[in-house]
Amino acid sequence: MGQPVVHFEIVGSDPATLRSYYGDLFGWEFGLGDASATAVSAPGEYGFVDGSTTGDGTGINGGVCGGQGYEPRVLFYVGVPDVEAALQKAESLGGKRVMGPARSSDGPLVVGHFTDPEGNLIGVAGTV
Repeated sequence: MGQPVVHFEIVGSDPATLRSYYGDLFGWEFGLGDASATAVSAPGEYGFVDGSTTGDGTGINGGVCGGQGYEPRVLFYVGVPDVEAALQKAESLGGKRVMGPARSSDGPLVVGHFTDPEGNLIGVAGTV
């Protein structure tokens, strides 16, 4: 069985406007906080979406975030048992490591980013 998508992010230079847009569009509510790493979002600008409070409660968690100087993008994270091993494997298959592993300062979350051979940015997430 393959590894699941466990998180999504919508990143832009004006995260407050993006949160308002997606909140109005989809009824999402956000809890503001910090991302696992400043490479992901400016401090205090990470709007967490709890997937269990959306629709029928089966959605995945996500975030709408960014800040000045953050490149607009949509990104998903795949849950992996070992972020470093997943990044190494991505590289061995023709991808390129962009970030990580980066560990959150307040918990066991570890994340990494890589680009696939076509240049698409993908995230991997795990715990220590």
